[in-house]
Amino acid sequence: MTVGLTGRAVFAGVVGDPVSHSLSPRLMGHWIRTLGLDAAYLPFAVPPSGFEAFVRGLAGTQASGLNVTLPHKEAALALADRATPAAKAIGAANLLTFHPDGILVDNSDATGFLNALEPAKPAYHQSTALVLGAGGAARALVHALVTSGVNHLIITNRTADRARALAAELAPDAAIVAWDDRDAALADADIVVNATALGLKGENDLAMDWGKARSGAIVFDSVYTPLVTGFLAGARQAGLKTIDGLDMLIGQARPSFRAFFGREAPADPPVRPVLLEVLGARP
Repeated sequence: MTVGLTGRAVFAGVVGDPVSHSLSPRLMGHWIRTLGLDAAYLPFAVPPSGFEAFVRGLAGTQASGLNVTLPHKEAALALADRATPAAKAIGAANLLTFHPDGILVDNSDATGFLNALEPAKPAYHQSTALVLGAGGAARALVHALVTSGVNHLIITNRTADRARALAAELAPDAAIVAWDDRDAALADADIVVNATALGLKGENDLAMDWGKARSGAIVFDSVYTPLVTGFLAGARQAGLKTIDGLDMLIGQARPSFRAFFGREAPADPPVRPVLLEVLGARP
């Protein structure tokens, strides 16, 4: 369909620091063009010091809302006039929508994560999950694992106090492992999750000794630029099942699209091949 912006156009966007890596504008743009909407979706690079002023300023325009990425997910919750149960439980938000009565915040990361893992058919009730990281993204993934009934949870983070705080809030029975002992924890893990920004844009890869991993483990990386991080490449070389962050991105974007533009995201033509082409990756 032909798309032409008018003065009545609705717009939304993604805010982060950095945000240049984000595929959300391409993803949302594909759906907007497919449906022929009078709409736009834009990237906004905003540092933490300017986040609140930016959001409150945008909320006074014809913008319908924002997706939120690192490092603003926890700060986004603090701006809420209303918050969904998921956002409250997770303690972080990735979806802000603007309404006459204020800002509504939600978190669709947990749903997107579980959708991404579904093809691997994890047996949560019989599994131990190792989560690396304790920031806003980790909170959503820990919440998803706990609500899915994972048998045992291990959390490790470069700052141990943050890992302990996360466990106290969302997973009191979780074991806390020192960051330098993360390789040893692989021996117990059926599901391994990178919820850090390590590896983003191919920088500061998260190094793991995959030779210590349990056979048959499922390895997920929330980073999707590059699609195959050093973390995933190492796991794949060790013969483990790997899942990239692209399907999580698509899964969490669907409720955002509905909230911003009042339409369901179209399934056809599929968006994953479009994003793979942008990344220069093979299906």
